[in-house]
Amino acid sequence: MSQNIDALRVQLNSETAKADWSELLPFFAKGQLLHVDSALDLIDVAAHIAADHAPSVQTWLTTGRLSKLDDATAQDWQARNPPIWTVVVAPWILVQERAH
Repeated sequence: MSQNIDALRVQLNSETAKADWSELLPFFAKGQLLHVDSALDLIDVAAHIAADHAPSVQTWLTTGRLSKLDDATAQDWQARNPPIWTVVVAPWILVQERAH
């Protein structure tokens, strides 16, 4: 499992991109954005989801560190337009606000 996660990390790292909130709005409207808490590593979370590593994903979901992007966060991002990092793990787009 560890080798699979490591390989996925390398692949997903190359697919990570910065996006403006306006680009993500259509995906938010479809419920396709998963918010990754800033305390977590975006690539690590994406790799665990892609590898279907249920124990880690379930822990993050249960603790609220991984969740569908909520309306309050969407409104905040609309107002501030912060830097947002994204990575696609179909059918989801994982999003995380990053410091400049």
